[in-house]
Amino acid sequence: MDRQERIECLKPLLRQVLEILGEDPDREGLRRTPERWAEALLTYTQGSEEAPEDHLSVIFQLDEDDFPQGSDDMIIQDNIQFTSTCEHHIAPIRGVVHMAYIPNGRSRVITGLSKLSRVVEVFARRLQVQERMTQQIARAIDTSLDPLGVIVVVEAVHYCMISRGVQQRSSTTITTARRGAFQSNPALENKFQEYLRLRRSEPIT
Repeated sequence: MDRQERIECLKPLLRQVLEILGEDPDREGLRRTPERWAEALLTYTQGSEEAPEDHLSVIFQLDEDDFPQGSDDMIIQDNIQFTSTCEHHIAPIRGVVHMAYIPNGRSRVITGLSKLSRVVEVFARRLQVQERMTQQIARAIDTSLDPLGVIVVVEAVHYCMISRGVQQRSSTTITTARRGAFQSNPALENKFQEYLRLRRSEPIT
């Protein structure tokens, strides 16, 4: 089923949702809402149709002089912004991802910096929970690049907590995932976390 066919299938269902909520889908402001809503839902979840490996297949190889074997220098990318959708309440999740990996001294393989952001987007554009997304990002980098180590830190605010339930407007959720050297050598994680402390971003709003 192509995208337009899926939109046509969703439109009457979403119109019915509006009616159940007590709205009039025929009033001016809502007349095209079922179609727009359907298009938005497909965009919010389009990552389910993408494979992160497709982005990480774009790799480059460093010279031995550039990255000698045994080096624990890391490649860090921070403040990758994302918006996702909570699978429990279909509410927005907004946040940032900080990550680092240590290229393997034997293969010295790296990927384009924009590809790391693409991987985040692939997993964010799904119905998600933050804990799983964090692990998925780390696993994808670890599997595709075979680095010595990977660490991923995700900071996010959950609108299901802001607009319903406990209504915690200032609460931030932090999740981490570690692979390889970042698990076995705490000093590496400390080095990464110290960098984040120095570069701490503004609070997420």
